[in-house]
Amino acid sequence: LYLGAGFLALALGALGVILPILPTTPFVLLAAGCFARGSERFHNKLLANRIAGPIIRDWCLYHSMPRRAKRWAYALMAISFGSSILIVPEIWQKIMLVVIAGILVFYISRIPVREMPINS
Repeated sequence: LYLGAGFLALALGALGVILPILPTTPFVLLAAGCFARGSERFHNKLLANRIAGPIIRDWCLYHSMPRRAKRWAYALMAISFGSSILIVPEIWQKIMLVVIAGILVFYISRIPVREMPINS
């Protein structure tokens, strides 16, 4: 069950890269949690991934995100939601997208920021 849930969460996270309404990071974190309980092999593969691995490790260690990642999240949300709002024809769809974007911005704003050390 954990292995199946992990793959489902990972697939939803991958879709979240393309679809503006679907978040990516929570699904990748959920997949990591499921794989940690269901398959050490897939958990290690996810942690070894150059993109997802550092995000998962940082979340597990600090329950925070770097300021740079937060800025990227805001910028990508603005681009994806902004373009979606311009594309959809109905006013109720535009309002729905604004509300969802507002909820996501509120959620991300509540995640603590972890200052990254400056490399010399």
